Amino acid sequence: MTGKEFYIENFNTFQKKLNGQSKSFLNEIRKEAMNRLTELDFPTNRNEEWKYTNVSPILKQNFIPAVNTTIPKFTKEEIKKFLFNDFDCHLLVFVNGFFSEELSKISLLPKGVIVGSLKKILKENPELISGYVSKISKIDNAFNALNTAYALDGLVVIVPDGIALEKPIQVLYLNTSENELVLSLPRNLIVAGKNSQVSVIANYNGYGEKVYFSNIITEVFADENSIVDLCKVQNENENSYHIEKVQAQQKKNSLFNHYNVTFGGAIVRNDINSLLDGENTETHYYGLYMANGKQHVDNHTFIDHAKPNCMSNELYKGILDDNSRGVFNGKIIVRQDAQKTNAYQQNKTILLSKSATIDTKPQLEIFADDVKCSHGATVGHLDETSEFYIRSRGVPQELAKSMLIRAFANDVIETIKIEPLKEQINHMIFDHLHRIEIENK
Repeated sequence: MTGKEFYIENFNTFQKKLNGQSKSFLNEIRKEAMNRLTELDFPTNRNEEWKYTNVSPILKQNFIPAVNTTIPKFTKEEIKKFLFNDFDCHLLVFVNGFFSEELSKISLLPKGVIVGSLKKILKENPELISGYVSKISKIDNAFNALNTAYALDGLVVIVPDGIALEKPIQVLYLNTSENELVLSLPRNLIVAGKNSQVSVIANYNGYGEKVYFSNIITEVFADENSIVDLCKVQNENENSYHIEKVQAQQKKNSLFNHYNVTFGGAIVRNDINSLLDGENTETHYYGLYMANGKQHVDNHTFIDHAKPNCMSNELYKGILDDNSRGVFNGKIIVRQDAQKTNAYQQNKTILLSKSATIDTKPQLEIFADDVKCSHGATVGHLDETSEFYIRSRGVPQELAKSMLIRAFANDVIETIKIEPLKEQINHMIFDHLHRIEIENK
């Protein structure tokens, strides 16, 4: 028994372990999600949205929801190497999807601000989140249904009207196992009230070599005049699987910036979606994905312009080496009422080897007539003329290649607002690609 049947069969056992949570509003949502899972099949290459990504290696193994496993213990010293440092932040740590209070450090927060664990808030103040969880994100596929049915914990950030949270929130999701094949299921919620501001750094890491599967849903609600920055850096181990759906809903005059940097994982799928549900809304997606070996990285983005006078801008760049494969599918839809829309999308990919491949599919659907929209995709190798020019100045070949890689990635990295974070990601690029590092001067 594998795949869907395994998760359906084990749901009753899971329900019996819920104790107090069995009476929460979320448990009714869980039951509905399990019903959906029985109806849905996991996607295959015959599904247009999953045409280039074969998930059968994930489904051949029975991953055990982390609640049914032993959650490993870490010390504060042990997790230091996974953290982004040299800037002040609130820190939350989740191990296999469960909040670790002893490893976290949340400073004094402004009145009314909630930064914490879904599990705890469900127990103490469920009314704070009942209007958002599973209201922003609907179930699009069996992976979404699996998360909704089994998720027990995750990040919750609620910033009330008129408050700008000065410190960023760094969230370390550390996944590992010694024995079992663990299924990690964070369920995240970020709510920014009117005229508020919040910045979240989602830091996904793996410990050890054991295979595990992260299946995540992140819901974002940006109310009028709010600013939400969500920076995801995914650096899990090379045997792991990682699927996340981010769903943002934006009200008028709001700004949502999503930064997505992908390093690790055997199969990685990012679904990033925004509904621009108010006038003068602005959305920016910046992505950088690096793959080597036999890694497969799939980025699917969808920006839904539902109201007039809105703007979206999207820049995704890929650097692929060895036998890796990248996928980029970026869709923009401009609804009939969404006049005066400005929407731009660009995907650029560099192949560092002859056996690396990319499948890119930009899409525009426009039902309004007064718009400015463009999209494009380029695929190529490092520029030989530029490399020759650099080497003619006495620079060794490998160093010249690193300089070109740094220049290529710079457009995305420079959009990140936190300087120390920017430099640490720069270091990770060269470390992952096994290249000589170039400092950003």
